[in-house]
Amino acid sequence: MVTLLKSAEPVAASYIPNDTRRSLVGLSREQLTEILGEVGVPEKQRRMRMRQLWHWIYNRGYTEFSRMTDISKDMQRKLDEMFVIGRPEVVTEQISSDGTRKWLLRLAPDERGQRHEIETVYIPEEDRGTLCISSQVGCTLTCTFCHTGTQKLVRNLTAGEIAGQIMLARDKIKDWPADLEANPQPPSSGRYVTNVVLMGMGEPLYNFDNVKGAIDIASDGEGLSLSKRRITLSTSGVVPEIVRAGDEIGSSLAISLHGTTDEVRNKLVPLNKKYPIKELLEACRNYPGSSNARRITFEYVMLKGVNDTKEDAKRLVQLLKGIPAKVNLIPFNPWPGTAYECSEWDVIEAFAEILNNAGYASPVRTPRGRDIMAACGQLKSESQKVRASERTKAEASL
Repeated sequence: MVTLLKSAEPVAASYIPNDTRRSLVGLSREQLTEILGEVGVPEKQRRMRMRQLWHWIYNRGYTEFSRMTDISKDMQRKLDEMFVIGRPEVVTEQISSDGTRKWLLRLAPDERGQRHEIETVYIPEEDRGTLCISSQVGCTLTCTFCHTGTQKLVRNLTAGEIAGQIMLARDKIKDWPADLEANPQPPSSGRYVTNVVLMGMGEPLYNFDNVKGAIDIASDGEGLSLSKRRITLSTSGVVPEIVRAGDEIGSSLAISLHGTTDEVRNKLVPLNKKYPIKELLEACRNYPGSSNARRITFEYVMLKGVNDTKEDAKRLVQLLKGIPAKVNLIPFNPWPGTAYECSEWDVIEAFAEILNNAGYASPVRTPRGRDIMAACGQLKSESQKVRASERTKAEASL
């Protein structure tokens, strides 16, 4: 099911056309403190006022300064004249038969005045809700099994655009503290968005500083308040940045492996030609904070006749020795034009059995959102899922 938003719907929490005010979303505490000087807050008061704003923006999810009751009317007016608490604009919302939601989001204009699009996916489960967010428009890499990899990199997302996806999702599924009365039955964990994975469009480690800034906001105990253990950064293997990510970001780590030999992985993940498997796994062994209680996840998409033999499984066991690891086996999710097919189910089960017998947890990921092209490896913002001409006609009829 595809829902197209009517242009007459309220846009208080979204991008407002021709609005030149700067967004406060994505600023660090230090930057927000400096900003307050621009609206005349005395230096001695700035840190206190910063904490107030931080609370309203990230803990309460407010988008209107007029609702911030501990800020004076005069200060509310000054803030409103200069700043906005922005969100991406929702172009379309698709809801899968399994409850997965995918949003096509349009960003505010960049320095060239261009507005680009990204995709964000929410996967609800009984005990959790996982939000898959993007870090780039398009992708730096060209992984051959991934739909996003067929879209060239346009630009990096800002910290605000990355964190804004989490905030937009909380808006849409009513996951702010004030929403509890209207939405009284969250998962057993108590929140609808409990986990965030940077597994959407883009390679997060090629946008290191903005990803770090967004994760700092997401994990701030007085802000979005997500545990870093529940934030997973997925990389295709940017080796020089992996240990740095452990030191400076401290989130959970996932590696898009997908092959057990350099020959195969070179074809599937061309970045492997620069950083081959041996170097990648050595960086994983040195990842700060990894342990049996905090294992590195290795993602392995199952491709028929490519990487799914019992010999591949046995090689994978040998490769992972000495790394606190688990393996997510991902049935390949098809997309238009791909030459790959998903491995047969009995082949996937045999592969998993070898890993399990060797002591590695290897769950087979249940495909979610395939009917709306929201499953792993299917994201792409060039609107193939709802063709631009079809969307224009649909919007014209609203």
